[in-house]
Amino acid sequence: MVDNRYATALVIGSVLSLLASVYLSVAVGTQHWYQYNSPVTHEVSNASKLKEEFINGDFSEKTYVEAMFHLNGTLGLWWRCILVPDLKMDCVSFTLQQQFYPKYKAPGDPDSEEELLRTYLWRCQFLLPLVSLALVFLSGLVGLCACLCRSFTPTLGAGVLHLLAGLCSLGTVCCFLAGVDLLHQFLPPPTGVESTMGWSLYLALISFPLQMMAAALFLWAARSHSKSYTRVMAYRVA
Repeated sequence: MVDNRYATALVIGSVLSLLASVYLSVAVGTQHWYQYNSPVTHEVSNASKLKEEFINGDFSEKTYVEAMFHLNGTLGLWWRCILVPDLKMDCVSFTLQQQFYPKYKAPGDPDSEEELLRTYLWRCQFLLPLVSLALVFLSGLVGLCACLCRSFTPTLGAGVLHLLAGLCSLGTVCCFLAGVDLLHQFLPPPTGVESTMGWSLYLALISFPLQMMAAALFLWAARSHSKSYTRVMAYRVA
């Protein structure tokens, strides 16, 4: 028979895990990880040119970053957007191939030296959340096996998987912020342009403690139930 404390811990842990997965999924699919607030200092003709290059031009990091600087842009893991003069937001997605493009010390210039650290930070920032969601899904399968087997032993594995998923979520935020900071060192924003973290990044950051709390509850329930079961069996034998 399962103690109510352990059952409650599993239910709360499952709810926290679900919330973390929803928050992380929303964060991955939205474009408000980082945003720029630009002063109105550009003529409409210049803004139109920036917009045209941003949407229809060849993929160039310098091109889309400068457009975001001057047109109130937002950056996500899979999207880049600008707010054009008619207050309409235009977004362009990063293709899977573009996600693996190398980064250069002179952004937009493939003839310059490749910046390996920024390249791998960029790749990690979109791979880690996918790994995190995959680990949570796998832990759900482990939890289903625990229910079918009527055993708490697989719950220990679910806790470990949630722990790894939480670290991946935290790694996503760290890689993204480190990559943006390095980008600003090579391509600093113009004077007057303010840059801030967006709500999508905060959603990803919130998913980290939720996953860690779910992991702690699963691990506690599995270990405590195992010790309690061992003591009960020893008592019966005695």
